[in-house]
Amino acid sequence: MEYSVVICNVPDKDTAEKIAEHLVKKKLIACANIIPSITSIYEWKGELCKENEVMIIMKSKKDLFNELTEEIQKLHPYEVPEIISINTQDINQLYINWLSEQIKK
Repeated sequence: MEYSVVICNVPDKDTAEKIAEHLVKKKLIACANIIPSITSIYEWKGELCKENEVMIIMKSKKDLFNELTEEIQKLHPYEVPEIISINTQDINQLYINWLSEQIKK
């Protein structure tokens, strides 16, 4: 089984918690870490933007990425949400065992 870490930025902590709780309940992620304050600098529709955001770091299975993305997009307020999966190769076995119990089969 291949696992991944999925990163998604949102505008505030309430949105982060809503998305994370929804995904845990649906067993699409084992857990989420919410980093409460990051600064994102990007260009959007021709304008340079600098925004305070909240980052969600989620642990999941690689083959759930499409379903996970669909669920995030249902709850995410951005027109184009950032949803990035980083595939992992090195995870300790005890954590893998726990992940396997928490995420959809």
